[in-house]
Amino acid sequence: MLGTRPIAEEDDLIPISALQHMLYCPRQCALIHLERHWAENRYTAEGRILHSRVDSGATESRPSARVERSVPVRSLRVGIAGVVDVVEIHTDGSLYPIEYKRGRPKSHRADEVQLCAQALCLEEMLDTSVPEGALFYGRSRRRKPVEFNRELRRITERVAADTREMIATGRTPPPEYEPRKCDNCSLNEFCQPRAVRAQDAVRDWLLTAIER
Repeated sequence: MLGTRPIAEEDDLIPISALQHMLYCPRQCALIHLERHWAENRYTAEGRILHSRVDSGATESRPSARVERSVPVRSLRVGIAGVVDVVEIHTDGSLYPIEYKRGRPKSHRADEVQLCAQALCLEEMLDTSVPEGALFYGRSRRRKPVEFNRELRRITERVAADTREMIATGRTPPPEYEPRKCDNCSLNEFCQPRAVRAQDAVRDWLLTAIER
């Protein structure tokens, strides 16, 4: 766990989305948040369309809760800032953050970390406890409840620290080609993971040949 004192000023906060990118692929995170590359493909376009209603910032009232959309949040303690897609404020005063995602639930925990980071911000800003939230996936059209337990909070703060360190050093990690991730990534053209891997293989062969 990080300390209770602030580790960052308002101008030094990193985007919460960077944590999701970092856990999915450190090189992708650096290309977006260090080198400022961005490109859209079918998957990012689907995600943008899914968020179009959420990003309106409109407030909605329901019998059991008030719904706030596009809620800006930040945590000086963790050093992050971002926007929560939806925060349900229930009649008992409890908060329930919801993050919208295209596709379906994933095997890795990047989406859960992003949502947990939002909860940490809400807790710090409003001096309250946020024990649970949900991920809403466009493919299934259902919510996946996420408990912000001790393990997930520890992972989230560790990823935040690692991301802050990478951004502070200004170093983009080398590519590691994984077909499942890389072939569907919108930044594939900038990253060139297969080309770089091929270059590394040739370099290694030459070095081995020279040593022999």
